[in-house]
Amino acid sequence: MATIQHQVWIEAPASKVYEGLATAEGLGKWWAPHTSTQTKEGLFLSHSPGGEHGDVRMKVLDRTKDKRVEWQIVSDHPRRSPASAWTGTRILFEISERENPGPWLGIASPRKRLAVLEFSHSGWDEESDFFGFCNFAWGETLLMLKKWCEAP
Repeated sequence: MATIQHQVWIEAPASKVYEGLATAEGLGKWWAPHTSTQTKEGLFLSHSPGGEHGDVRMKVLDRTKDKRVEWQIVSDHPRRSPASAWTGTRILFEISERENPGPWLGIASPRKRLAVLEFSHSGWDEESDFFGFCNFAWGETLLMLKKWCEAP
């Protein structure tokens, strides 16, 4: 199984990154409108990418304040949809704070500590037609999170 991985340095505290990931309300601030549903099986988040994709439904496996958010994709989608490759996969956001490494990373922030988001989307079929597309899309999506976190 294959894994998509990204590391994003964010000029904001870890608590701000967590705020944008942990709830439907937070996700709606920077990504897309999400809904949340609490059932006896646990908490589920969902959003609609539009068209005939159907709703992407994610079971929340873990929320550790300011440190970690993990989901498992439990929805099914038409095979022509990139979301079809997500079924059964897991998405993990691990958040830490590190010393600002300075301008060599292109970060000229006066902040002494920065949030570092370690992202992984695991469980991919290596033969998936959508692996590369979704890898690129996650990069763009995480950039939206970074911009929201860094906005005044």
